[in-house]
Amino acid sequence: MTKAANEREIVLETLLEITENGQFSHIILRDVLNKYQYLEKRERAFITRVVDGTLEHLIEIDYILDQFSKVKVKKMKPVIRAILRSAVYQLKYMDSVPDRAVCSEAVKLAVRKGFSGLKGYVNGVLRSIARGLDSISYPQDEIKALSVRYSCPEWILDLWEKTYEPDVIEAMLADFQADKPLTIRCCLNRITPETLREELEAEGIAVADHPYLPYAFRISGYDHLNELEAFRSGYFTVQDVSSMLVAEIADPQAGDRVIDVCAAPGGKALHLAEKLLTADEAADKPGGSTVEARDLTELKVGLIRENIDRMGLPNITAVCRDASVPDEASENTADIVIADLPCSGLGVIGKKPDLRYRVTEEGVASLIRLQRQILDCVQAYVKPGGTLVYSTCTVNPGENEENVYWFLEKHPEFRLADITGALCPELKESVTDKGCLQLLPGIHECDGFFIAKLIKKEEN
Repeated sequence: MTKAANEREIVLETLLEITENGQFSHIILRDVLNKYQYLEKRERAFITRVVDGTLEHLIEIDYILDQFSKVKVKKMKPVIRAILRSAVYQLKYMDSVPDRAVCSEAVKLAVRKGFSGLKGYVNGVLRSIARGLDSISYPQDEIKALSVRYSCPEWILDLWEKTYEPDVIEAMLADFQADKPLTIRCCLNRITPETLREELEAEGIAVADHPYLPYAFRISGYDHLNELEAFRSGYFTVQDVSSMLVAEIADPQAGDRVIDVCAAPGGKALHLAEKLLTADEAADKPGGSTVEARDLTELKVGLIRENIDRMGLPNITAVCRDASVPDEASENTADIVIADLPCSGLGVIGKKPDLRYRVTEEGVASLIRLQRQILDCVQAYVKPGGTLVYSTCTVNPGENEENVYWFLEKHPEFRLADITGALCPELKESVTDKGCLQLLPGIHECDGFFIAKLIKKEEN
């Protein structure tokens, strides 16, 4: 088996795991790249690009296939469907791969997988598409056209249309398909941003400042994070700047007790622990603060513990606990509760391209009920005068502002705090008059994300 064929076979098996077996793309692709670390950087990059690209453009790809194939996509055999989908992506979006090579390798792959009787069909469909790509007609209806061109289900666009202007919707969709560098957070308790930049550049990494926070960088040019000495040493962690803003807005003080109720993989909890460690030292209160990072399963808690070990922070522990079940022992004990809750994830589609095909209207309604159940539960952990920070990685108002307004009506002992002082000038204008921050991909230089800070009234 040639290396080129091997790459495509890995792509095929990965796509089948995602589209047919329901595996999450970011998890299965991470596992695949770890398994095939011995491949050259170029080969691994090919696998990543074709898998992610096929998923990002899946609705458009299926739309194209249905125009050129007598057998519609839904009726195809799963292996043939996956082979054709990845091949169409290469034909349309990868100029570096000659059309004849795409067609030839797809045919070879079909034969290797036991479908030699369909090699003529695979070859004929792909060659017809290669010749006719420039003449494909797209829907005239605006929503249908956006759905096909940006591979986003129509119901999501209908949902967004109720809140956002057409140009904002298209900016978000375009951002989801844009190639972007990785955002990282410098761990200030271990290294300065200036020294981290020097160490990364010494390893051949391109480093750029992020405009929103002085300790956030964008990096590119690396192959595998675990190969970077700065990563293994815990000098930085992968985290989007929108997520970093949670700790900035929470504003922890020396000696605080923090509970993060849905913490995995631990980025926000670790950030808060780092800030508290610095605050304790400055106030001469060593060991005064604690962060308890909770999550639902031992698997998720294990991920948090791995990151705690790598970062070497002494004031944080990981605990397995269901956030939707009341914990009487925690009532009125926390200065800060972080509720970054399970959500539709519609703000991070660019990082999890299969997410748009998994989410349903019924699923969103169920998530809203769960979010409210958890908020109703964990608010009891906040001390009088303490802080509850609610956040999600979605751009759906039903999971964001509407939940906040529901919460305030049910719990009048809380009020929305003014968060503008925690934000850079570029973001201050994005805070609504109600005190909520909605970040939008393509409009802001980060993921789609929502943050609200709620303060519990002092006892009389």
